[in-house]
Formats: sequence, C-alpha cells, structure tokens
Amino acid sequence: MVKIARWAQAAGIRTGFVHEGRCFPLPEERTPQDLFDAGLPATLELAASVISPDARRGIALGDVRLLAPLQPRTLRDFVAFEEHVEGVSASIDGAAGVVAEWYDAPTFYFANPHTVRASGDTIPVPSGCRMMDFEAEVAVVLGSAGGPSGTNLAVPDAHSMIFGYTIMNDWSARDVQSREMKVRLGPCKGKDFATTLGPWIVTADEFVDRHDDDGFLRLKMTASVNGQPLGTDLLSNMGWPFAELVAYASQDSLVVPGDVLGSGTCGSGCLAELWGRNGGPFPPPLEEGDSVRLEVEGIGAVQNRIGSRRADGIPAVPARRRGRSEPLAGVTP
Repeated sequence: MVKIARWAQAAGIRTGFVHEGRCFPLPEERTPQDLFDAGLPATLELAASVISPDARRGIALGDVRLLAPLQPRTLRDFVAFEEHVEGVSASIDGAAGVVAEWYDAPTFYFANPHTVRASGDTIPVPSGCRMMDFEAEVAVVLGSAGGPSGTNLAVPDAHSMIFGYTIMNDWSARDVQSREMKVRLGPCKGKDFATTLGPWIVTADEFVDRHDDDGFLRLKMTASVNGQPLGTDLLSNMGWPFAELVAYASQDSLVVPGDVLGSGTCGSGCLAELWGRNGGPFPPPLEEGDSVRLEVEGIGAVQNRIGSRRADGIPAVPARRRGRSEPLAGVTP
C-alpha cells in the first residue's frame, strides 16, 4: 500500500512515503504537489524506487510528527449523504426531510485551504461558538491524468484524475453556521476555522477492486467522541460516486492537481444530525478537552482534541442601518 505523507522531524519538514510503519523521505525539494502534477503512474514508480526492502533505511513512524498530507490548491466540500441531510435539516430548520433540489445535482461549498489541520492537532473553538461539532468525511485528492484539461470533464476522465483518498473532518460551529445560512449564503465563519485532512493519502490504485458496478467504494466509516462510538456508515451510501462529483465540479469551471473534494458527512457522522433525530442537543456539543476520532476502512484514522474557545474578538459585526430615504451621493432627488 502506497501512503503519501508529510512529517516534521529534526531535519525539518519532509514529504515521502509511509510503508509498514516507517517513513521514506523524498529529496528535500520535493513536495506533495510535485507528485500530484506528475500523476499517479509516475508516483507509483517513484515509490517503488524510494521504499526500501531494508527497513533500517526508513524512519520509524513514531519518531516523526505527521502533518496534514498536503496544502490543497482548492478545497470543495459536497453534501452527498442523504441520511445526513435529513437529520441536519431537522436540527437546523426544525423539519426533517430532504429538499427536492438535493436530488437534482450535487451541491458543494468552498472551504478554506489555509486552515487545514493534521491528525493530532488541537482544534480551537472560534469566538462566539457554543455548539462545536465535527463531520466525518472522505476526500479525494486530484492529480494529473495526462488526458483532457480539468474542465467540462466526462465521468471517466474525472475518475482518471482521482489520485488518492484521505480522511476529512469538516469542523463546524453550528450556532454560527445556523445564523449565517439564514441569509441564504454560506457557510462561512461557521466552517472556515479548521479542516482536518490525514493522516496520509492512500493512492487510488489501492481501491481498484473495491468499487461496485456503479463506481461507489464500500468502505466502513466510524466516528467516536472520547472513545464512545457515535455513528457508523458506508462510503457507498453517497448519492453520487466521487467521479461524478469531480466531473460536476469541472463543469464550466476547472479542477486541477492538488484540488481536494470532500464527500460531505456520512450518516450519523456528526452531532448536529443526532440533535435533529433526538429533538435537542444530545449528545452535547464538543467541549474543551474532548477527543474526536474518525476511522475509515482502508485509509486509517485521524484524531484531534478540542482546544479552548477564543474569548476576544468580534463574533458578529452588526450592519449599519442606513435610512432608505437618504439620497445617493451625486444624485439629485
């Protein structure tokens, strides 16, 4: 199994491959983006030459600190699980159900690629948040396929751009998110403070035999808080396979190597969904010191601890209410 990772060690930050509990670094100037630009076949050839059968040439995984496996070019997050949409609708809007428009086409928002966190990092709670939550997801990382450009892709061409898979935790300030989405836009500050990716990228060739006839991956996903399981689902319960999500994102737009596309939250993969089903905030929102672990079959696990809430700052900036009768500058009444 080829796993691409970034890690910190005494010599600095390195990119390389993780194999059988040891890290095999690439030359110092190489980055994950270099691998995505080269494409999957070239990366697999490089891995074969770098990963040594002599384990002593590698660095023990326990002797390094894993970082997020990449710095995404862009970060799109879809909402592809019907069960999640139904539960969260009950939590946020007070009415269970899935709007008809969800079935028409995939929906996503752009997340913040500059606040990506690694497994093991402490996740700060943003100012003003009292309803901290997590979201259990899988994400694909795109790479060069040597074919058509990443615009208006057909599904087979989109599938060929899928370089690998990683685990994604889309951290959510639910009370902030609920307020801002009432404006029919967003989410924005309810989401952009942190997204965990990791612990590494497992290359797509490892999952060739795990796709069903419709292109879905049957991988078990599990979420737990403080060691207590909260939800389990299958990645194959997505409404669209990843290749269709990539193709859709490319329509009248552009996807490029290094882009990350999240699946959206799996069924029972967050607290808000359970709040909707239970009629209230049960289990309770995340608090400082809580530990969240997401595990995906065939990829691994990420785990983060919740930090303190930022006390200073302005959680919301009120609008200046302007008199509608006030004349426009330069315009004669």
